Amino acid sequence: MFEQIFENVRRISPLVHNITNYVTVNDCANMLLACGGSPIMADELEEAADITAVCGGLTINIGTLNRRTISAMFAAGKRANELGHPAVLDPVGAGASGLRTDTALALMKEVKFAVIRGNISEIRTLACGTGTTKGVDADAADRVTDDNLDEAVSLARDLARRTGAVIVITGAIDIAADGERAFCIRNGHAMMSAVTGTGCQLSALTAAFVTANPGQTLEAAAAAVCAMGLCGEIAYKRLTEADGNASYRNYIIDAMYRLTPAALEKGAYYEVR
Repeated sequence: MFEQIFENVRRISPLVHNITNYVTVNDCANMLLACGGSPIMADELEEAADITAVCGGLTINIGTLNRRTISAMFAAGKRANELGHPAVLDPVGAGASGLRTDTALALMKEVKFAVIRGNISEIRTLACGTGTTKGVDADAADRVTDDNLDEAVSLARDLARRTGAVIVITGAIDIAADGERAFCIRNGHAMMSAVTGTGCQLSALTAAFVTANPGQTLEAAAAAVCAMGLCGEIAYKRLTEADGNASYRNYIIDAMYRLTPAALEKGAYYEVR
């Protein structure tokens, strides 16, 4: 299943419009190129809707939120909806400030998203208003473990039913869920948390996978999560004693560039609940 999904990404080379944060914008662009997609980064209000119109998909990431780009996010999101293009929301840091939380909730109200991807604290904030976001990272009290996995799956499914979006929760155990099914994914490596932007890269990657696979949003989102985690595993094996998190970041992108659909199918580690 995931093999065909990734083959579609490589074959179609989806063009994705990204309104993302300036901390990770270059890495997101390179991750899209590595998976076979094509990135456009444009956050000016005067062109946001026009750029979305020529792309196949859209990523909205609120990591470095400011008033100038908020309007562009709404304009691009609404144009994507008008054209039937899938949009992915990354509510970075929701729960850390009123502006972030309010903006994410307003976007969810006015824009229909195909996928909403965040850590457990961000998703809990959007669903319940009670996440304990620590900066832009999940607080330890909110981490998904085997002990609370069923609860996290229920949270994702419930929010998916309410929003109509596939909900992706990333952490030590990743979850991709619609209202009925949930992929519980165990690919990845703990060192990925030492690299700024792996979540942002995944959101851009998810937009490419979903855009290239219409009608398979849940499966495409799960495939993207597995691919990112698998690349984290492959990259870790390349590290030498002289390498650190900067090398690791580059190795993850390299691993995506070299990853084959067959290797993704073989290496994806998940269960469906």
